[in-house]
Amino acid sequence: MKRVCMIGSGYVGLVTGTCLAELGHRVICVDKDESKISILKSGKIPIYEPGLEALARKNTKLNRLSFTSSVMEAVQASDFVFIAVNTPPLKDGGADLSFVEACTREVARSANKFKLLVEKSTVPVKTGERIKKTLEVLSPAKPYLEVASNPEFLREGSAVKDFLHPDRIIVGVQSQRAENMMRELYAKIKAPIIVTDINSAELIKHASNSFLSLKISYINSIAQICEKVGADVEKVAEGMGYDARINRAFLNAGIGYGGSCFPKDVSAFIKIAEEVGFDFQILKGTAAINHAQRELVLKSLKEALWTFKGKNVGILGLSFKPDTDDLRNAPAIDFIQILLAEGAVVKAYDPVAMDKMKVHFPQVEYCASPYKVAEAADALLIVTEWEEFRKLDLNKIKSLMNTNIVVDGRNIFDPMTMKKLGFTYHCVGRSPKAWDKKA
Repeated sequence: MKRVCMIGSGYVGLVTGTCLAELGHRVICVDKDESKISILKSGKIPIYEPGLEALARKNTKLNRLSFTSSVMEAVQASDFVFIAVNTPPLKDGGADLSFVEACTREVARSANKFKLLVEKSTVPVKTGERIKKTLEVLSPAKPYLEVASNPEFLREGSAVKDFLHPDRIIVGVQSQRAENMMRELYAKIKAPIIVTDINSAELIKHASNSFLSLKISYINSIAQICEKVGADVEKVAEGMGYDARINRAFLNAGIGYGGSCFPKDVSAFIKIAEEVGFDFQILKGTAAINHAQRELVLKSLKEALWTFKGKNVGILGLSFKPDTDDLRNAPAIDFIQILLAEGAVVKAYDPVAMDKMKVHFPQVEYCASPYKVAEAADALLIVTEWEEFRKLDLNKIKSLMNTNIVVDGRNIFDPMTMKKLGFTYHCVGRSPKAWDKKA
């Protein structure tokens, strides 16, 4: 059993801390937000992540997981100190490291013996060097802290599974001692452990997320070509995906990527490259394509309705992806803002994210089911591919609507089925010439 301090109890810190406790370690999760700590101590969690609350309760009862607002208390009781604080984007696209810097200072003041200080937050390459220099300035006579990097690859909605059954574990270290400590920490997880220098570990995180973002923007570009030439992007992606060098994952055309990671990491990686004198044009294009994709979906909705003014528009899905309540960079926010500004009446449904969206748009009517959204709707816009939307009674949906317009930003329905049911169906990259066998 290892003793771990997890500074930051957001998505990454809470999942990582809870799962390390599940592996049998003694974990103290820290957060300055007293209200969040109170929620966690009560046995609840302030985020929606499948399976996490039950796991947190279990390990709290086993005294392997605890919560505090005191950094000093947690640091001094631990051998590992993980930094899992937020690194939000700056106006120039770079990462705001002020929380990491403040955390480093507080850990330096608190350390009373040797600790391994582990970067878990997504940070630009060479952040580890900055942390090390900061520690040398603050504690020159007490070299208690050694720096390591251990980037996370957790997908919201499947974060617990991703942690306990990862594709790989990346560890960036400066010494054999640190490597041995990290190997012992993850000994119960069966996955390749890739040991690198700290700079390489930091770079792996940004390189991975940026490449996945690139795949999404690439297939969305293919989708635009498909619409122009009369092809079906779903078939194109299927044909590409059978090539083992390409793989089918992240080749789903639609609204594009959102969330807290991909947009931030792409912009940060562009900034990192800029600072070392490299013009990362392919990533600039990735970001531009992703932004334009939302505009294209909204354009399809407007062309179908002619004007938004006075129209009843129903939105299905608010979170940026299924199985999470996270609204960071969620396309639904952009869509609702534009629809309201242009005079539309908006109703919405999401299984878990409505309470959070009410804070942004209290004037939207939030409904108890997708069918309530469909009542008297002039159009439905599908924004998030929740599984329950795939199982809707489409005949019932059609009978409730004013018109039969469905704009599917996630391609969750079969176009021929929608046509046979009498819908005017708009999807992404699936030309009627390709899917209508009578064309």
